[in-house]
Amino acid sequence: MSAYRPLLCLLRRGTAARVCRTVTTWSPVGAAFNAKVHRRLELYQQNVGLFGVPELASVEGFEVVQDRALQETEQLVEKACLCPPGVQTVEIFDKLSDSLCRVADMADFIKVAHPDPSYREAAERTCINIGTMVERLNTNVELSKSLKDLLDNKEIFAKLDPETRRVAELFMFDFEISGIHLDKKKRKEAVNLNVKLLDLSNQFLMSCHMPNRIEKRALPEHIHQHFSKEGEHVQISGLHADAPDDLVREVAYKVFLYPNANVMHILEELLACRDKLACLVGYESYAHRALKGTMAKSPEAVMSFLQQITDKLSDRTERDFKMMRDMKTKLNPKNSEVMPWDHPYFSGVIRAERFNIEPSLYSPYFSLGACMEGLNGLFTQLYGVSLLAEQPSVGEVWSEDVRKLAVVHETEGLLGYIYCDFFYRPEKPYQDCHFTIRGGRRLDDGQYQLPMVVLMLNLPHPTRSAPTCLSPGMMENLFHEMGHAMHSMLGRTRYQHVTGTRCATDFAEVPSILMEYFATDYRVISQFARHYQTGQPLPQSMVARLCESKKVCGAADTQLQVFYAILDQVYHGKPQNRSLTDIMIDMQKKYYGLPYVTNTAWQLRFSHLIGYGAKYYSYLMSRAVASMVWKQCFYKDPLNRETGERYRREMLAHGGAKEPMLMVEGMLQNRPSIEDFVNALVSDLDPDFETFIMDSEG
Repeated sequence: MSAYRPLLCLLRRGTAARVCRTVTTWSPVGAAFNAKVHRRLELYQQNVGLFGVPELASVEGFEVVQDRALQETEQLVEKACLCPPGVQTVEIFDKLSDSLCRVADMADFIKVAHPDPSYREAAERTCINIGTMVERLNTNVELSKSLKDLLDNKEIFAKLDPETRRVAELFMFDFEISGIHLDKKKRKEAVNLNVKLLDLSNQFLMSCHMPNRIEKRALPEHIHQHFSKEGEHVQISGLHADAPDDLVREVAYKVFLYPNANVMHILEELLACRDKLACLVGYESYAHRALKGTMAKSPEAVMSFLQQITDKLSDRTERDFKMMRDMKTKLNPKNSEVMPWDHPYFSGVIRAERFNIEPSLYSPYFSLGACMEGLNGLFTQLYGVSLLAEQPSVGEVWSEDVRKLAVVHETEGLLGYIYCDFFYRPEKPYQDCHFTIRGGRRLDDGQYQLPMVVLMLNLPHPTRSAPTCLSPGMMENLFHEMGHAMHSMLGRTRYQHVTGTRCATDFAEVPSILMEYFATDYRVISQFARHYQTGQPLPQSMVARLCESKKVCGAADTQLQVFYAILDQVYHGKPQNRSLTDIMIDMQKKYYGLPYVTNTAWQLRFSHLIGYGAKYYSYLMSRAVASMVWKQCFYKDPLNRETGERYRREMLAHGGAKEPMLMVEGMLQNRPSIEDFVNALVSDLDPDFETFIMDSEG
């Protein structure tokens, strides 16, 4: 542990003291996040390169690491093709996957997050070149035959351990969905469709966030100030859902969602290509192909799940919309009809009025350092794991405000590294997300390749007089993303192909959503939430109000997610002889409740159609599982070490190496049905199941 001592001493002596002079001393991890970074003078230290990859000390290094990975890949392909069927076949495949992923995953992050355009461009080129190699491998008949020979040899295959068998089957599935079993002509068609899909996906994603313009004279002058101006035009780049002015929200909704014929054509082409590819490789629809290996398993099960939620929530959803209508009538009697642009705003107004949950009342208790202390304490109590701040080497990080955490277990030692890219900077994507940079796997010498991840948030910077303070929503997001990180850190799979979050999409969100339950439980919050100036703890009554406020309009919020998930399923089901907008209007009428607005095409802003095609339901299903795990396992004692160890053993340790429903069954001691999932989701909205609160203070 001595390796960490110099930094801890530095933080205690220096920067932490200035911000915290009115409060009891922060722990080292708290101090590391509550102070502005003051880098040491490092004039004579060697640049170690991004993430400690020496070649990435310069932008030219991308080509070097890429070429090395491609060369290593060629050697491993040759080795795999000559290898007799056995466990070594799977090991070679995983090395091959690791060789490409270590470069592609890192480049995938750098192309969106690095402040230097030359690094972003070089990373983008690397992603394309590695992607081209992956396409070649997925259609390499000789390579696939070496794996098929193993799967077809029942005697040898039966002797493999369960994890090795599953990884072999997953690699084979990758070949099959690329059309490896087809004749040469159809295989070429599958490759061309994959290439076309890659291009269409990039085009659609770029278009999702492009602003729309309207002439200034078309809008009342008093609302111009809410939007950016460009000559004689006003530019609208979002929905402005939180704007108090009804007209601002209405204009933003109608202009931002105005249909673009070119983008509509891109989406139509994309969905048609997906369907054609799925049918070509033997599936009934793209949704059938996408759901293989998930907890849901089939589009029919997903639709049943979503329909049952709708049926159970219909009365509550109606009541929620009536509450919004009443509130809108109260604030604007001349125009009381609730429209789609009103839902987020008025649900927020109702919550604030009923429970007095103004974020500024909470944020002084949630300084970033305090929240990190809370996470550290929680992980120590549940898993015996500590987060230790470590000074990055010269050139290791892409921005000076990135913090590096070593994740250390009390007996197992160093588990991996988390790079915390938490603060806003220009051109940084405005989204909270988790990136795997390097997956964990067992090496030939018995050592373990340590996982490495990045958590990206967009928080305000600390100042000379105050640390970064989080709203309750920001605090929950931090806990959520840290759930993904710990999934990566605590997994100890033999193969990197299934490490950490490399698992079924509808299971991958379970660890992160479960962390949201910890983030709203007073027994957890009370361990870290204290005012950064006075040191006073957050009152229990404020936590009670916050938890109850989340249930207000919860049915309508959930139903909106159901509508999105249904639309995603229908778009990826069997093609229909009607326009995408007509399908959306129909689904909105059946599964949402608020009217469609003429001349809008919300689906053209639905970026999740790319990364979550046919899988948007995953958020709801993961939430249902997390709810069941919380209530059955952690609710009685959220800090219980034995339960934490069992959760790690049953769910976190396996990544994607075990069938997701088997992990859920192991944790819950029974296999839940779709109806169980629905009931768990709906019960979260019941006022009688409250987050643990001791006797309220008032």
